[in-house]
Formats: sequence, C-alpha cells, structure tokens
Amino acid sequence: MSRSGLQAASIVGDAVRAVYDRDHKALSEFGIDFNCSFILGGQIRGEPCRLFQIYAAGNFIESQSECPYFQIGESKYGKPILDRVVRRGTPLDEAVKCVLISMDSTLKSNISVGMPLDLLVYKTDDLAVSRFVSINDDDAYFAHIRSRWGALLREAFHELPEPDWSQMDPERSRPIFDRHIRSMDQ
Repeated sequence: MSRSGLQAASIVGDAVRAVYDRDHKALSEFGIDFNCSFILGGQIRGEPCRLFQIYAAGNFIESQSECPYFQIGESKYGKPILDRVVRRGTPLDEAVKCVLISMDSTLKSNISVGMPLDLLVYKTDDLAVSRFVSINDDDAYFAHIRSRWGALLREAFHELPEPDWSQMDPERSRPIFDRHIRSMDQ
C-alpha cells in the first residue's frame, strides 16, 4: 500500500517498466512500439491532492501551479482552451465545463476519437469518488455545451474586425517574402 502519492506514481512506473521488459520484444516482432501513458491523481489521507503523468519509460512528472492539469492521448485539438482557461484556482465545475469543451474540439477534429467520455471529478479531502459519469451521445448537458460553445465561437469570430490592409506595410515584409521565394528556388 502506498504511503504517498509520489510512492504510488513510482509503483505504477515500476509496473510499466516490468510490462515493457516482459512484452517489448514480442510487440516489436509485429512492428508495434511499446507505448502507454497514464494520469494518476488523487489524495492519500494527510497529503494534499496530487496529480502525476506517467510515461512509457516508467518515469513521471507531477503537476505544478503553472500547469495544474495533464492531458494524454490526442491533445492538440483541445489543449488551447485548457491553456487559456484552467488555472490552479479554477473551480471544479468550471474546470469540468472546460474539459468538456476541450473534448468537443477533439471529437470534432479527429474521427479516431469517439464517445463515450468517462469523467471522474475528485474533490479535495473527500477521500472517495463521489462524481463519476460516462457521457454518451445522448447526454443532454454535453449536447448543450457542444451546441452553445459552437454558436458562441461563431458569434465571437464574426465580431472580430476584418484585416485592415491599409495599415499593413508591405515594404517592411518584402525582404522576408523575397528570402522565402529564393529559398524555394534552391
């Protein structure tokens, strides 16, 4: 049994290395690279909540105040909203809303990602899981978030000004453009 979050992350990392040692040769014979990543989060009585990301090599990092979350899997589509909104002090319900918007972006942009979404929210000092939901296509709240977010994005986009070409100085950009054209000729 783990006495600390750090020890728990180390145990998972050791298990990943053991699986690699056991299976990597067989996997490589089929052209498969050993790859996995895990998010381990929670709280052990007497400790603060902790969050770790564990990599395929068994090494891990812990979240910091600059980045209080981790995202694994297909992250390039949904990460920008997380980076702009989530901070260490973000209330849990706001963080959940942001995570769902992030997942909506990923679902819209990558056909290899699909439903259901499993969401677990842990509240500091509860020492038990009290909020867990598996979100399917027919989830009313998620459907509302998806629809409303899409509408608000389009509205915000249309409120942005068009480029003012009269304020742009083409002569200042000419040397960069010329260098780019010359590099393409080579």
